[in-house]
Amino acid sequence: MKSEKLTFEGHSGEILAARLDLPEGPHLATAIFAHCFTCSKDIPAARRIAGRLSQAGIAVLRFDFTGLGHSGGEFENTHFSSNVEDLRLAAAHLAGMGMAPELMIGHSLGGAAVLAASPDIDSVKAVATIGAPADPHHVTANFGASIAEIEERGHAKVDLGGRPFTIKRAFLEDVKAARLSDAVGRLKRALLILHAPGDTVVGIDNASDLWVAAKHPKSFVTLDKADHLLTRAKDAEYAAEVIASWVGRYIDLTPPAKPIGAPEGIVRVSEANPQGFLQDVSAGPRHHILADEPLSYGGSDLGMTPYQLLSAGLGACTAMTVRMYARRKGLALDHVSVDVTHDKVHASDCETCTQTDGRIDHLRRIVRLDGDLTAEQRAKLLEIADKCPVHRTLEAGAYVTTELAT
Repeated sequence: MKSEKLTFEGHSGEILAARLDLPEGPHLATAIFAHCFTCSKDIPAARRIAGRLSQAGIAVLRFDFTGLGHSGGEFENTHFSSNVEDLRLAAAHLAGMGMAPELMIGHSLGGAAVLAASPDIDSVKAVATIGAPADPHHVTANFGASIAEIEERGHAKVDLGGRPFTIKRAFLEDVKAARLSDAVGRLKRALLILHAPGDTVVGIDNASDLWVAAKHPKSFVTLDKADHLLTRAKDAEYAAEVIASWVGRYIDLTPPAKPIGAPEGIVRVSEANPQGFLQDVSAGPRHHILADEPLSYGGSDLGMTPYQLLSAGLGACTAMTVRMYARRKGLALDHVSVDVTHDKVHASDCETCTQTDGRIDHLRRIVRLDGDLTAEQRAKLLEIADKCPVHRTLEAGAYVTTELAT
C-alpha cells in the first residue's frame, strides 16, 4: 500500500499527525481508524488492518489523538469528548480533500469514540468496533488505586502499559458523563461488533450491551482466541478481512469498469499503477485480469506475476490436452489438475538441454489424474501431456519481434 503523511488541526488547535494509507489500485471508499486508549496510529494491529483494507480499495486515515504518538498537545488535558471531537475534525479534513469517510473503525476506547462521533458525520454509512467498551467509563478500571488520588488531588500519575500518564479529574468526570448507549441508539448506520470472548481487558459482556443498544442493521463476529490488542498478525488480518467483506454490503465497492478490451486476437497489457507494477491485461474485448508483483518486490500483490501467468498457460494447456485425449478415447478420467512451478537451474543439471553453461528456466509439472484408470492409461496420458502446444512452444523457443507503436 502507499502511505502518505498528513496533518490536521485537532480540537485544541494543536496539530495532529496522521497517515493516509491508499490503495494501489482504484480508490473505492475512505475509512477512519481510531486507535485504542494511550496507543498510537502505528501499532501493528492498526497497520495490518489499514493495509488489508487498502488492498480492498479502501483508503484508511489513522491518526494519533491529541497528546499521543506524533501529535501535538498534552495528553493530560484530553478526555473522551476531545477524542470524539478529534474524530469529527478528521472526517471534516478528509471531506475537504474530497474523501469524505464512509466507514469508521474503532479499537477499544477508539471504538467507543467512533460510536459517539458517527451520528454527526453525514457521510458515514457503516461503523465497525473491535473490543470496544459499552461504556467509556470502563477505561477507569485501568487506573486501579489511583482513582482515589485523582479525585482527591485532581490528578495522578498512572502506569498504563508500562508508560506513565497523567490523568486528571476532568477525564474521570467526562467518561462518567458520557452516554454511549444514546449515541448507539441513534446511530442509524450499519454496525459491526468484533470482540474476543477471552478479552481480559474489555469483557465480552460489553459486546452484548452494544448489541442490545444498537438497532438493525447490526452484526457480531467473534474474534475467538485473539487478545485485546490483536497482537497476533493473523487475528488483525482476520478482523480486517471480515470488515472488508462486511462493509461491501453497505458501501459500493464496485471497481471502475475494466479497460476497453483489445481487438480480437490481441492481448493488451497496460499500466494500472505507474508507481507500482500493477497491469491491466485484456485479451480481446471480453476477458480481463490483473498482473502484479508481490509486496516484497515493490508490487501490490493484486494479480499473478508474469512468470505465474506463464506457468498458468502451461498448466492450462496441459490439462486441456489431457482432457481432449481422454474424451476422444473414452477414458474414465474424472478430473485432471496440473501444478506448475518455475525456477532457475544450472544448465549443466539439465540432461536434455543443448545449453551447457549458465542458468536456464525450469518449469516443473505435477499432473494429477483422478479416475478409474489403468497404469497403462495413466502413462499414456502423461505422455500426451508433453504434446500440449504451449509445452512444445516453450521447448522449441519462440521468435519475438518488437516494434514501436505509431
